[in-house]
Amino acid sequence: MLPRTPLFPHVIELNHQARRRITCSAYLIYDEDAWTLFDIGYEDAVDDCIDLIRELDFPFSKCQTLIASHADVDHIQGLAKAKQILKTTVTSHPLTAQHLESGDKLSTFAEIPAQDIHLPMPSVTVETKVHDGDIIQVGNLELEVWHTPGHTDGHIALRMGQLLFSGDNLFRDGCVGVIDAHHGSSIPDFIKSLKRIQTSDVAWLLPSHGPVFRKDKAHIQRTIDRLEGYLHMADFGTCAIDWPLMDQWEQELVSGKMPTEDSIL
Repeated sequence: MLPRTPLFPHVIELNHQARRRITCSAYLIYDEDAWTLFDIGYEDAVDDCIDLIRELDFPFSKCQTLIASHADVDHIQGLAKAKQILKTTVTSHPLTAQHLESGDKLSTFAEIPAQDIHLPMPSVTVETKVHDGDIIQVGNLELEVWHTPGHTDGHIALRMGQLLFSGDNLFRDGCVGVIDAHHGSSIPDFIKSLKRIQTSDVAWLLPSHGPVFRKDKAHIQRTIDRLEGYLHMADFGTCAIDWPLMDQWEQELVSGKMPTEDSIL
């Protein structure tokens, strides 16, 4: 049996436990024998994750459920395999469940022809669909569901006391989860989700990629400011709400303005 190295009481992150990177950040949340897993990663990481859980002496029969933060292939491709091995259930937001149950390759980023990405996306039944404010019970622990859309429409985070398992909302370097129209991203929703985290009294963010970090309001504000700029940039296509340059151009067309030295500004 391996000695357990929890990041916080009742929380083990599998990559940190293994001392190597094997999958996306996968949080094993436990109370005595009862446990759950928040995200699992790619299918080829499942065997390593399961072996590690076994070596940590967590009974497979006590897995309460497998929770999906959202429907991205790098978070949930291994769900079907892990569910079969553990003989447990899957929990997600209803909007995420649609993609998991259909095995949708496009919205999960399993299929990106332009980059020659063609990954299998095994479908999996979602037995429990949760909404904002719902509680997931693990032993005596209560995980409060936060619906935090932005990266995807069905993205959830989980609050446990001062800890927030924050998924792809924000990373330690200030980056956020991919913004893509085909993915169901919404920049206004992303900003609202970040503001909710910023104004909350949680102390630590446990993201789905990279290291855990202490919540810092100024750090989050810098990210919010950047996203607010994205709202008005052509770079983000239909995820932006407008493109001010087009309004300026229309005014210049009406006035008959000719190119000048300041036209590059």
